[in-house]
Amino acid sequence: MRAIAPVAAVAVAAALVLTACDDGGGTGSSGDSRTDDRGAGRGGAACRIDEVGIEAAASAAPAAGDTGTVSFTVTNRGAACTLDGFPAVTLAAGGTSVKVPAEQAAQAQKLTLAEDAAVSFTLTYVRGEAGGERSLAVKSAEVALPGASDTRGFPWSYGEVVLKGEGLPDASVGPFQQAGD
Repeated sequence: MRAIAPVAAVAVAAALVLTACDDGGGTGSSGDSRTDDRGAGRGGAACRIDEVGIEAAASAAPAAGDTGTVSFTVTNRGAACTLDGFPAVTLAAGGTSVKVPAEQAAQAQKLTLAEDAAVSFTLTYVRGEAGGERSLAVKSAEVALPGASDTRGFPWSYGEVVLKGEGLPDASVGPFQQAGD
């Protein structure tokens, strides 16, 4: 992995954090989240995307072949709800969309999120060569919570993503982890 000078890395990270934050409005939503509670469990109804705030912060891969991460923090803004499974992330590039698979070795845990409680998850990706045949020129990432189809869109400014095979990005999504204390 290549390194960037520390000052440049801080400047790039700061710029990415500022451009990747979401005020809860998102850029896209599909369907009506109020009708899709398939992830509900004994700890409450499934968390709904329209009742959470989501912020994204990146440690972008500086060059083709390098690994980068985008960390998402999900904060519940409504009544207690449940996250049961992995978050779903789809990378979109023009007319092409690819679903990011869950980390192979990771296990999802069922979490109950109280009002104002937060969890986080991380998307890890390998940066592709600009214009490369095996690269996807990602423009946005669409995030969905377990058991729901509604999404929240985030602009992608972290470079192209390597494609390992037809419709399979060299990327993975980790499980939800408790955030804070």
